[in-house]
Amino acid sequence: MNISLLNNDTVSSIVKMEIEKNDYAETYDKNLRQYRQQANIPGFRKGMAPLGLIKKMVGKTVLVDELNKLIVENLNKYLKDNDIRIIGEPMPNETERVDMDLDVQENFTFYFDIAFAPVIPLKFTKRDKLDRYEIIIDDEMVDDQIESYKKSYGTYDKVETVTPEDMVKGIVTELADGQPKEGGIVLEEAILMPSYIKGKREQAKFLKAKLYDKVVFNPQKAYKNEPVEIASFLKIDKEAAKAITSDFQFEINEITHYQEPEMNKEFFQAVVGKDSIETIEDFREQIRASIKDTYVQQSDYLFIKDARALILKKAGKVEFADALLKRMFLSTSSESTPEKIEADYPSMTEELIYLYSREKFIADNEIKVDDKDLEEYARKVTKSQFAQYGMMTMSDELLDRYTKNMLQNKEMLDKLINGALDDKFFGLISEKVKMETKEVTREEFEKLFT
Repeated sequence: MNISLLNNDTVSSIVKMEIEKNDYAETYDKNLRQYRQQANIPGFRKGMAPLGLIKKMVGKTVLVDELNKLIVENLNKYLKDNDIRIIGEPMPNETERVDMDLDVQENFTFYFDIAFAPVIPLKFTKRDKLDRYEIIIDDEMVDDQIESYKKSYGTYDKVETVTPEDMVKGIVTELADGQPKEGGIVLEEAILMPSYIKGKREQAKFLKAKLYDKVVFNPQKAYKNEPVEIASFLKIDKEAAKAITSDFQFEINEITHYQEPEMNKEFFQAVVGKDSIETIEDFREQIRASIKDTYVQQSDYLFIKDARALILKKAGKVEFADALLKRMFLSTSSESTPEKIEADYPSMTEELIYLYSREKFIADNEIKVDDKDLEEYARKVTKSQFAQYGMMTMSDELLDRYTKNMLQNKEMLDKLINGALDDKFFGLISEKVKMETKEVTREEFEKLFT
């Protein structure tokens, strides 16, 4: 077998692979004999059919399979042994067409296009600058978070008299001249909260109403002619809501009163998971720190976004085998079209520049991930996932258990390794450049995302 490079340039090449009969003959004959041993052919005992008949029946298929194996194994070995790094996989050359006559041909020549992977070194200095944003956590943010916790840990009790924040359930009936309207709207499971009623006179009709009272009110007046709110309340479409002018009767069947929790040690412990916090001041500081932690991930996102931009700037213009890459991208997606590939090509090559820059930097700086790094990253991911569900604090025991489960998940392991590697990658960049910490308000921080 002979493998060589043809028409070599800086970004691509053609690989020529010449396969002779002695490269595959032994394995080919062995596979035919194995097939013969298993074959059940009418007129012959199992395994006793003539080898010539077997060859006539499946010889071409066996040969093609063997040639494919030789191509894959030897092409990849050749690239690895010669330290030829490529983008994607070799593509069959479209110019040097391979016409095979398997009935008579014994030696074969194949041609493949390869796109060289670029080598992009990165060098950072203190003249390079990146920002790290810290959000100023003001008292209003702390108050809002505490109010949210109050709603989560409060109690809901059935009561006899309506107050503004209560949830009122019952039967709503459309009226005409004070009586149920024939063919009118009847809603068996209506729900409202008096505090959401905009019309003060209509709202007052519900306040201090009692269980099983029948309150007559007008939805248009109650919701200030807002068709969306009326439609939502009556479970009708918006156009129908615009035509509603009738009074309605609300027969109260249930009143649920929300009772917020007391600001005491029991509440503090339920929220933060620690029994050492006893004062409202300490509790507020704990909440402030928790809120700050939730913004770290978003701050990291902005830092990584800016760092990527700096990486691309330093990488500069990188040449690619454009036509070959477009053909490669098109072949890897059944949903792509030449037009879509053309439109997306700049962002695709930008991603390649970033990936190969990252790869070179990691190799040059010998960045590696050990078990400790992996565990720390898995703990960070676990805490972030719980924070998304409002659990800003969790016990060490719970955190350890979920972290261990994540590390044992084989489907997650590659993502965790890559994430931990990214942490070290961007961490080292932050050490090599000049970092500036900027304190911003929540509003200023949110504007950075737009």
